[in-house]
Amino acid sequence: MHVAPVEKFLRVVVIKEIKGSQYGVQLESAVRDRLAADDKYEEEEEEALEKIVEFFQSKYFKKDSTITFHFPATSATAEISFHTEGKEESKIKVENANVVENIKKWYLGGTRGVSPSTISSLANTLSAELTK
Repeated sequence: MHVAPVEKFLRVVVIKEIKGSQYGVQLESAVRDRLAADDKYEEEEEEALEKIVEFFQSKYFKKDSTITFHFPATSATAEISFHTEGKEESKIKVENANVVENIKKWYLGGTRGVSPSTISSLANTLSAELTK
C-alpha cells in the first residue's frame, strides 16, 4: 500500500512568557540529541540548527504569541513563523532534511516525541522558573 505524503501544520501557542533564546536552545538540544543518536549530526545540521537558534534569539514570547511549523508534503523543508502582538510575523525556512525530520519527530513523534534528556531539561527549567 502506498501512502502519499501529507502537508502538516503545527501551531504552538505561548501560555507563559519566555525569551525566544530559551525556546531556541530547547529545540536545538532536542534535535541535536536525536541527530547524534542516529549519527546524522554533521556540519550542515549544526549550521541549520544555529540559524534556528539565531532566529529565536531576538524574539520575546509574550503570552498568546504563536509559533507555526509548516511541513510541505512535497519537500523535506520546513517553514517556521513567529507572531506576537504588535509585531509583524517573521519567518525562517529550514532546508536541512535531517533537521526538519527531527523537528517533526520532536513535536509529532507520539510517545517517542521527546527524548528523556529533553524532558529532564524542561522539568528543571520549568521548576527553576516557577520557584523565582
